[in-house]
Amino acid sequence: MSMSITLGREDIVRLCERIEGAQTRAYAIPKLTDEYPQMTIGDGYAVQLELRKRFLAAGHKQVGWKAGLTSKAKMIQMGVSVPSIGFLTDRMARPESSAIKTSDLVHPRVECEVAFVMKKTLRGPNCTLQDVMDATDYVLPAVEIIDSRFSGFKFDLESVVADNGSSARFVGGGRARYVEDIDLRTLGVVMEKNGEIVTMGASAAVLGHPAEAIAMLVNILGELGEELPAGSFVMSGGITEAVAVKPGDSIVARFQDLGSVSMRFID
Repeated sequence: MSMSITLGREDIVRLCERIEGAQTRAYAIPKLTDEYPQMTIGDGYAVQLELRKRFLAAGHKQVGWKAGLTSKAKMIQMGVSVPSIGFLTDRMARPESSAIKTSDLVHPRVECEVAFVMKKTLRGPNCTLQDVMDATDYVLPAVEIIDSRFSGFKFDLESVVADNGSSARFVGGGRARYVEDIDLRTLGVVMEKNGEIVTMGASAAVLGHPAEAIAMLVNILGELGEELPAGSFVMSGGITEAVAVKPGDSIVARFQDLGSVSMRFID
């Protein structure tokens, strides 16, 4: 993946402000490539890192990263060969079983993911699945609430990367387990919405093994001149497709061997 930046500083700041407005005031915008058709993935990350700088300056604390578009189906749908990554801050975290507001989101959707908590710092290039397993403190089940800020949920990879991989909220829960105590390749997961099963999947949907998504994330960070610090909370990407939620919905994600994560949505 080429990280070449073609946009000038002014355009990067301008696009960052556009994304920041859409995220903080919860309104939809046209995809960025409508105005900047030549925009590259590298430009998308330049906008994302500018956004991170602003959020950190405003008092957010970075807690980790997330991988997105990690299932083969999502990659084919988006016409990409690598996942996208986004940063996670403390203000995106929500407690287990809490009520999550939707009035400050554009069109929220939920997906089940395995989250990794790291005990060692990882750096690219050439980070492997085994490196990730060795550097992991424990894993836990999580639900990511994604929220693309683009009109009609229509976007391309350049725009979604700039929009911080559609990151919005996340909830960790269940019980933490050591990687050697479970088979991360075959974990089954079921998502229930208002008591009905809406989707199910197995962790192999994430590049054959969720740790593979973390390895790719570390290698993308390497291309951006970043590392994955010890203590990071990292989400490995949706095992299931994303399910739309609205006020009044309650969601329970049940993971084999990892327990469940629940939340409800309010206006």
